[in-house]
Amino acid sequence: MSRPEATRGFLVAGVLLAIGGVIFFSLRPVIIKLAYAYVVDPVTLLALRMVFSMPFFLAAAVWARSGSAQQSLSRRDLAAIVGLGLLSYYGASFLDFLGLQYITAGLGRLLQFIYPTVVVVLSALFLGKRATARDIVALIVTYLGLLLVFWHALGGEQRNLLLGAGLVFASATCYAVYLVAGSEVIARVGSVRFTAYAMVAASVACIAQFFVLRPLSALDLPLEVYGLAIAMALASTVIPGFMVAEALRRIGANKVAIIGALGPVTAIVLGYLGLDEVMTPLQILGSGFVLVGVVVISLKPAARTA
Repeated sequence: MSRPEATRGFLVAGVLLAIGGVIFFSLRPVIIKLAYAYVVDPVTLLALRMVFSMPFFLAAAVWARSGSAQQSLSRRDLAAIVGLGLLSYYGASFLDFLGLQYITAGLGRLLQFIYPTVVVVLSALFLGKRATARDIVALIVTYLGLLLVFWHALGGEQRNLLLGAGLVFASATCYAVYLVAGSEVIARVGSVRFTAYAMVAASVACIAQFFVLRPLSALDLPLEVYGLAIAMALASTVIPGFMVAEALRRIGANKVAIIGALGPVTAIVLGYLGLDEVMTPLQILGSGFVLVGVVVISLKPAARTA
């Protein structure tokens, strides 16, 4: 009715979209773990995910291109979008798929969630943005939490767990680089067009990788695998991709990052309900430290006006 109420509704819708996007994204590691029960390798599973999701992103790219207010992309922007799409949606996704062969879905989601701390470090190193005392404390709390989560693995015969954790951490780092490098490009070309083009580029790479590394006979899989691949394409790729893009437009990256704190908790709950995953009390305590650290580092104080 009134303008403030309309604005409030606009923001509430953004919050709900962000929450929905986080929950849908949290389904991905659970679906991947379910698919691995059928001995599907990461190359094939990632290719199937992209085969079923690419038509939606192609349609979005065509729709975005036809917008009356859209300017044509410069070669520089197009190259940046393709490169960042390959880094994030191909490189980060592939590392995540590899890592989830060795660790639980909940732990994988927790490690993926530390990307805001990596963003702070990268921004300090390459963009000259000095880390504040608040940032440093948040980083210490986050990585103390990770130490607690992995305490039971240290000094034990858990090489695969540490390998999986390293792969997922590398995936989170790729995503952080994508965020730091891609913020200016997104501001110029728009989030929907950026997401659609980047996802199409990543899809082509994932599918090409399959044809290079695997024979066509690798697609001779149980129907359950195809069902899980379609579910992953729709429920944890296409739908949350556009939900989060719209949430970013409505409430901004800072608030979306804070709402992302629901991600690891959701994945742990889903892993408990859909898989036989449990976490020790020490790991739960460590997860709490990680969540607190990332929320603190994401919740930046308002800039002062001199």
